[in-house]
Amino acid sequence: MINTEKALEFHKIKEIWSGFALTDFAQKEIEELQPYLSENELRARMRETSQARQMIEGWGNPPLVSLEGIRQWFCLAQKGECLTPGQLEDIEMALVAVGRLKGYLTRCRQQEIPLAYYDENLDALEELREAIHEQIRSGQVESGASKLLRSLREDIVRAESGMREKADSVMRANKECMSDSFSTLRNGHLCVPVKKEYKFRINGSVIDKSSTGNTLFMEPASVAALQQRLELLRIDEENEERRILYGLSAMAADEAEAMEQNMGMMEKLDFIFSKGRLSLEYDGVEPELNTKGQLVIDQGRHPLIDRGVCVPLSLKMGEGVRGMVITGPNTGGKTVAIKTAALISLMGQCGLHVPCVRAQLPMRSDFLCDIGDGQNLSENLSTFSAHIANVLEILERVGSDSLVVMDELGSGTDPAEGMGIAIAILEELKKSGAIFLVTTHYPEVKTYAQETKGIINARMTFDKESLKPLYQLVPGEAGESCALYIARKMGMPKAMLQTAMEAAYGEAAWKRAEDGMELLGAAETLIKRKTGGIRKKKDSRKRQEEAKKFCVGDSVMVYPDKKIGIVCQQANEKGVLRVQLGDKKIWVNHKRVKLKVAAHELYPEDYDLSIVFDTVENRKMRHDMERKYVEGGEIVIETGPAGR
Repeated sequence: MINTEKALEFHKIKEIWSGFALTDFAQKEIEELQPYLSENELRARMRETSQARQMIEGWGNPPLVSLEGIRQWFCLAQKGECLTPGQLEDIEMALVAVGRLKGYLTRCRQQEIPLAYYDENLDALEELREAIHEQIRSGQVESGASKLLRSLREDIVRAESGMREKADSVMRANKECMSDSFSTLRNGHLCVPVKKEYKFRINGSVIDKSSTGNTLFMEPASVAALQQRLELLRIDEENEERRILYGLSAMAADEAEAMEQNMGMMEKLDFIFSKGRLSLEYDGVEPELNTKGQLVIDQGRHPLIDRGVCVPLSLKMGEGVRGMVITGPNTGGKTVAIKTAALISLMGQCGLHVPCVRAQLPMRSDFLCDIGDGQNLSENLSTFSAHIANVLEILERVGSDSLVVMDELGSGTDPAEGMGIAIAILEELKKSGAIFLVTTHYPEVKTYAQETKGIINARMTFDKESLKPLYQLVPGEAGESCALYIARKMGMPKAMLQTAMEAAYGEAAWKRAEDGMELLGAAETLIKRKTGGIRKKKDSRKRQEEAKKFCVGDSVMVYPDKKIGIVCQQANEKGVLRVQLGDKKIWVNHKRVKLKVAAHELYPEDYDLSIVFDTVENRKMRHDMERKYVEGGEIVIETGPAGR
């Protein structure tokens, strides 16, 4: 079974969406998100998205931050461990972030947005934050954290100053013994640099020596006495710092539950606001949700396609229409159209805004798709085998609450059999009651859709002059593959075109095209002839009666090119009449002709229409034959093409 999320490229939407989330929780929620199946829950999630976007537009992005690691510090505190100054500062920064978010939500309450009232679930824990702020600074316990700590640190400063003075006094008294003019710290002891030969002149202990051995670093005895006092002071200082840190850690442990609620709320808000930022990214709108199976997309865009080149998609299904068969030329955008419709529906059911001007989306229990090649070499499955395997699994799962999209229905095998399989699949989808969109090239499938209740045709537009697809969906009309038309425009030799048309539509096909019909028109007419076995044949007399309503001289419009012409020969028994378009005459089925102005309104009574349609040679011969016998004279009368 093809992964629907990947087939519709929803995983790429999730990747973009994850970029707007800051917390691991929100990113995991995005990665694992599936369509909501509860209407109440979906509507609630959709409201959150809309409110988040409204708040971002009105008040800017919320001051959300990642609280990675904060839970770990609170867990340590709850176990009775002593937190470090750095860990306590992390907690302080987290509480500052909670306070800022609470303030942001409070300001947004001015607009009476329900989402803003989540501020009531946030507690900035001001007492803990202020205690940490007052007692911890720059990764250290602040001297003002307690009177004892301040006193101890002052005593330490005095002891260090006294040691420096003692060392300087020894150096001044023994200048000739010194190798340098300043004291230095060695292994935690304040030492003076003594020349090796004067070692016994100085009362003290050797702590270190230079690399050459010529200088000894000695701690004078007077300095050593103060060093012992300094070490005792530092032990007292460390004990007092630990007492303060334990006190702050205990405060943090007491607030662990409240902080857990804060972090949970920030993660939830991070997820919600990421949906709002995603909506702004592709200029989405809140879709209308329904359980009646109505799918309406007004100027929908694929969110992964640049807006500068993306042609909006509009379609409407529901009110008796459950299926749509999309046809048109290759690279004409058929696949993009069904993927866009399905992706928009999937995004909507995940509580996201959708890139449309307006949308009505039906809630679905399943999103099923068969898009792409699907060839699996490791399992020895051909394209067609993989395609059928997917289709069969879809048909097993499909139900009245499913949305199904299938690309190139029945492709990858013999055209005749593929056509039959395509129609059989459509029949099963129709019976299931699901909403489905499929693409195909089979003309028989177009006919099936045209004559089956609940299924409509749609086509992708194509510019015949530039040979470029226009990517616009036109519901209610069947499309054309345009293969022969494109081949002719691209310069395929006439002989090859003739071979292709005769192979596809029979030996008489090329003759009909050469008689004046457009190549594409000839092909489409022949397609209709070949698919006549599927269509219900109309009564021959009724067809003739409808065709005979067109008289010679009538001004008519010829479709699909919408060109104005004049009827120059009435319809034959096949319902095909002849129309003069400019300087050429073409045969066209009466169904492609619409009356504009009747002949009796255009010409006076008894007007000789041969002046308009007949050749000069025929008119001259007819005039001569009316006056006298003309030996060997003949008037050439053109008849309809064979097989019409």
